[in-house]
Amino acid sequence: MNDSIDLLNEEYSITDSDINFYKKNGFIKLKNVLDKATLDYFNNEITKVVTEQNPLLKKPIEERNTFEQAFIQIGNLWKTNAIIKELVLSKRLGKIASDLMQVDGVRLYHDQALYKEPSKKIKNITPWHADQFYWPLDTENTITAWIPLQKTTPDMGPLAFSMESHKHDFGRSLEISDESEAKIQKSLSEANLELVDEGFDIGEISFHGGWTFHRASANTSDKVRAVMTVIYMEDGVKVSEFTNSAHPLDRDAFLPGLNPGDAAATDLNPLIFKR
Repeated sequence: MNDSIDLLNEEYSITDSDINFYKKNGFIKLKNVLDKATLDYFNNEITKVVTEQNPLLKKPIEERNTFEQAFIQIGNLWKTNAIIKELVLSKRLGKIASDLMQVDGVRLYHDQALYKEPSKKIKNITPWHADQFYWPLDTENTITAWIPLQKTTPDMGPLAFSMESHKHDFGRSLEISDESEAKIQKSLSEANLELVDEGFDIGEISFHGGWTFHRASANTSDKVRAVMTVIYMEDGVKVSEFTNSAHPLDRDAFLPGLNPGDAAATDLNPLIFKR
């Protein structure tokens, strides 16, 4: 589908106002980044891969732990699927990431499909967390593109953000869990930080920083919430010291063979955009 691929190489205009909003609040939602035809094209392919490859789909949702109930996830799709690779390595998205972070270039940290199943039996929330808890990267210049592959209504569990939460250091030692939901919610409330919890239109994509706290409510609709994510890091960053049990696991999955102090650049971390 050449029109979809062509769009991924066209520039999306980021304004000074966009950059200032992202810097102040730690996230931004941008309209019309992709069109419906492009989203449908990738939705078909990503859904096929997730359905074929994720073993959790065979496990009843009520028998899973909190993390497993939150979403079905599968990463590094770009390495095994040429169609999905076009989206993950898109210059259009990579330049947005670079513009918002105000850096000269970005590399891929990793991609990840996040599918939240509909459920009337359990409240399959995604607890409050900050992504960078998991990442052994010696930088705060990281950003995630959260790409809904369909219109995402409030009852489907869209991503919600705590404004300016990236400026606070509470909760940064907590992985996704019931504990993170309770403790971070309490801290955010005490800090009187505003919550943005709204649906996503077709083609609307959010970008959030690694230390921005976010969550998602349960999917109480009758549709799967299909989302693709691309995580970018500034070109030139190094692997950090391992300070929690998640760091070596993420290193093995997304930075294979590297040690603290090494440049975070392997065959899994191609340069996506450079000025």
